[in-house]
Amino acid sequence: MKDKTWFSSTLLDWNRQSNDRQMPWKGEKDPYLVWLSEIILQQTRVEQGLPYFLRFKEKYPTVKHLAKAPEDDVMRLWQGLGYYSRARNLHHTAKHIASELKGIFPATYHDIVKLKGIGPYTAAAIASFIFGEKQAVVDGNVIRVLARIYGIDLPFDTTEGKKAFSELAQKLISDTHPGEYNQAIMDFGATVCVPANPKCDICPFADKCVAYQENRQEELPVRAKRITKKERFFYYVVLKDNKEIIITKRSANDIWKGLYELPMLESPKAIRKNIGEAVSTFLGKKVKIESYSKPYTQQLTHQTIQSVFIFIDGEDLQNVHIEGAQKVPLKKLPTFAFPKVVHLFLVENSLL
Repeated sequence: MKDKTWFSSTLLDWNRQSNDRQMPWKGEKDPYLVWLSEIILQQTRVEQGLPYFLRFKEKYPTVKHLAKAPEDDVMRLWQGLGYYSRARNLHHTAKHIASELKGIFPATYHDIVKLKGIGPYTAAAIASFIFGEKQAVVDGNVIRVLARIYGIDLPFDTTEGKKAFSELAQKLISDTHPGEYNQAIMDFGATVCVPANPKCDICPFADKCVAYQENRQEELPVRAKRITKKERFFYYVVLKDNKEIIITKRSANDIWKGLYELPMLESPKAIRKNIGEAVSTFLGKKVKIESYSKPYTQQLTHQTIQSVFIFIDGEDLQNVHIEGAQKVPLKKLPTFAFPKVVHLFLVENSLL
């Protein structure tokens, strides 16, 4: 293995001389705000996550403020960011810290990683940034940097690969500046050793980087599993008059749990014929379809959601019994959090 001191010192030199990546949580010493930023940035680009971080910080400046917030308010503030289980876990853990831990954030990796919604990566980030604990972060950026520089062909998404990358990351982390090191390697992967067209011409590791020397930048890191996406078909029923509309809340252990939507019929395949019959069966009464929306598509990590919105004659708003449904005034729709595809439909049809 290349010398540990060489790697960490080169990385820290780069960070101090060349890294100008500015983010409002850098140098933050409040573990709550670092935790908030790391949860928001999971599977989210910095450009997209930054406005959410600032809004959350303003509305819920401390963990106790977040703990006291109604879940619907938290979900509405999170709306559009995706991966909504992050918001639910964030809220759950805030309440746990406020009530069970007397508002005091745990100060060690061992205790932080026990919190709901906090995995090894986030726990290592908080423990090193705030408490100076020598715990290496391992995310996609770190894996890519290590795989390329050290020429690691082991698939990172296998049990063996995860263990190998975690052990190597822990061996390389700076003994004296673990927090700065962790931030630096994440920034380096996000700005220089990027997935496509890495900036090898300005890379301080280039002369010893296996991927660069062997022209294998596009091959590394190696993934063993192919991500297969399933396709789902949602048929939303628009039941409204001039004043009210029927909405439901997603409660099943599925995507968008805790968000609101319109009454929805899911089909295992696209309904090409007899959609009126399918909707009437779903609603438990014969209804008249006025029109259909254009198709809406939303890409999730492992799913593609195909949605169509079906307008029903306004007279059918009455006497419809749908489990969990509620009639709400149209003017109050902005107070509810909707999945991106539903929100887009409502906006495009002047309902929001």
